[in-house]
Order: sequence, then structure tokens, then C-alpha cells
Amino acid sequence: MDRILLSTLAHRSPEEVFPHVRSFADYPRYTDHLKEVRINGDGDVGSVYDLTLTWWKLSYTARSKVIDITPPHSLEWRLVNDIDARGEWRVEPEPESAPADAPTASRIYFDAIYNPHSANTNAISLPRFVSLDWVIDKVEPKLLAEAETVVERLVTDIEGQRRDVELTVHEMP
Repeated sequence: MDRILLSTLAHRSPEEVFPHVRSFADYPRYTDHLKEVRINGDGDVGSVYDLTLTWWKLSYTARSKVIDITPPHSLEWRLVNDIDARGEWRVEPEPESAPADAPTASRIYFDAIYNPHSANTNAISLPRFVSLDWVIDKVEPKLLAEAETVVERLVTDIEGQRRDVELTVHEMP
């Protein structure tokens, strides 16, 4: 299993951060490769999100199910189709790290654990002469950069303005 675990600081309380983390419908604004999000459910535990991703000549819809929510601290998910993957958004209060001009701060963690070789080869329509292994070799290095972009743009949404965000990469594939 591979893992991406990264974190950053948002200059807001967990109660202010968590609604943004939880709002998957807003995620297409955070990445160039997520084109559409459709929800089956009310956003609570058991809700399923169809996440349509595009890259190069490929398009794929991942189906993500919310398996646990503990507001304002944690949202756990897992993919329910085609690949073994699960993860968590975690928000922890970290007021001691707030800059002088912010009343408080929270650390946002993005944690994804996945097995790229568990992918269902029939789930993706690959161009002729392109193997799934080739796609994995090309996509996997991009996953960390995409996760970083999502977290940076999420912080901009949370705080209402763009700033340089320091990301800490704890684990990477």
C-alpha cells in the first residue's frame, strides 16, 4: 500500500475549517483534474460521491463513500469501486501556531492510503498499446502534487484570501 500524508496550517478554528473539508462538491475548484462531483446522499455517513477525474486521454469516475464523520475533527472515506483506497481528512486545533494577526489556527491533514496495482483494468478505457502499469507509472508521481494543490486551494477558500501555504509531507508514495 502507498500513502500520501500531508498537512498544513489554516488560520481558523476547527469549527470554521471542517465545513470546507466536508464540502466535496466544491473540490473541482481545487484541482484541474476533478471535473465533476455528484452526490448520492445528504453528505453524512453512507453518502456516496461520484468523482469524475480526467488526465491526458483518460477519464474515470471514482466512487467514494463517507464511512465516518466526527465534526469538527475527522471525515473518513473509502473508494467502493475499482481500486483499494481509503483516507481521512483530519482537523486538529493548533492555536499555539497561529500568527500574531490570527486569533487561532488548526492543522489540516490529508491522508490517503491506496494500492495502485489493485486497479480494475476493465474500469478504465485505455488507448491502444497503453498498459495500466504505464498509466500508474505516470500518474503516481502526480498524486502528491495534486494533493498539495488541493490543500493549498482549500486553505484559500477557508481563509478567504490566497497566501503562501507551508505544506508538511509526512509520507509519500
